[in-house]
Amino acid sequence: MAEPYGQARPDPGLAHCYRHPDRETGIRCARCDRPICPSCMVSAPVGYQCPECVRGAAATARATRPRTIAGGSVAADPRLVTMILLGVNVAVFIAVLGAGRSMVIDLGMLGYAIAPGAFSWIGVADGEWYRLLTSAFLHEEIWHLGFNMLGLWFLGPPLEAALGRARFLALYLISALAGSTLSYLLAEQNQLSLGASGAIFGLFGATAVLVRRLRQDFRPIAILLAINLVITFTWSNIAWQAHIGGLIAGAAIAFGMVNAPRDRRTLVQTATCAAVLLVIAVACAVRTAQLLG
Repeated sequence: MAEPYGQARPDPGLAHCYRHPDRETGIRCARCDRPICPSCMVSAPVGYQCPECVRGAAATARATRPRTIAGGSVAADPRLVTMILLGVNVAVFIAVLGAGRSMVIDLGMLGYAIAPGAFSWIGVADGEWYRLLTSAFLHEEIWHLGFNMLGLWFLGPPLEAALGRARFLALYLISALAGSTLSYLLAEQNQLSLGASGAIFGLFGATAVLVRRLRQDFRPIAILLAINLVITFTWSNIAWQAHIGGLIAGAAIAFGMVNAPRDRRTLVQTATCAAVLLVIAVACAVRTAQLLG
C-alpha cells in the first residue's frame, strides 16, 4: 500500500513517551524503564526518572522517615521548644521587673478583688479567660523562676525528643491551663497565684508515663516526684491546686500520646487533648457560675 505523499514515517526503533504518546523518545525512566520524553524527564543521581516515580520515591521517604514513640518527627535539635519556652518565661520575668506589680495583677490568676467596703469582680470570673494561660508565664521572685526553669530544662528535652515538638508544646500549654483551672476551681478567689508550676508538674506526670511506657527504671522519677509533692503540701504560699491539676493533665495527655495505636495515632492524640480541654472549659464555666450566682 502506497504512503500518502508528505506523511513522515515514524522510526520503528523509537518508543513513544508513556505520558505523551505522540512524542518519540529514546530515553527511559531509570526506575520503571518506561519511555519518557524531555518534558517528563526529571534528573536523578543516575539517569532520569519519570514524574510518577519521583512522587512515589518522595512518598516512600516520608513514610519511612524516623518517628518518635508518639509519632512526631525526629528533630535535629530536641531542645528547641524547651529553650523557646524558657526564653519566654525569662522575658516575661524581666518585663515584670520593669512594669512592677501592676503586670502581675493584670495577668495573674484572680477570681475577684476585695476593695474597701465592697468587692469588684475581675479576672477569670469577669471573663478574662486569658489569665488561665498568662499566669503560667508570670514569676515575681527569682527563686520561683529559677526552680521552675530548672525543672523545664531537665524534663523538657527528653520529652520533646520522645513526643516531637508540636506534641510537647501541646502537653506544656494544656498542663498549664489545667493547673490554673484547678486553682480557679478550688483556691480562694482573692488569692493571687502565678507561675509555671502547673506546666512543670505536667512534665513530671508525662515523664512518669513515658518511663513506664519504655519500661525503664521508674524509681528515679518516682522519688523526684515524691519530693516535689512533699514540698507542695508542706511549704507555705504554694498553690498546690496548680501542681495537682498540671500533674493529672500531663499524665493523661502523655498516656494518650504514647499509647495511641499507630493506625489511629493522630485521631486518638487529638481526641485526648480535646477531652482534657473540654474538662477545663466545663470546670471553668461551673466555677464562674458559682461565683456569679
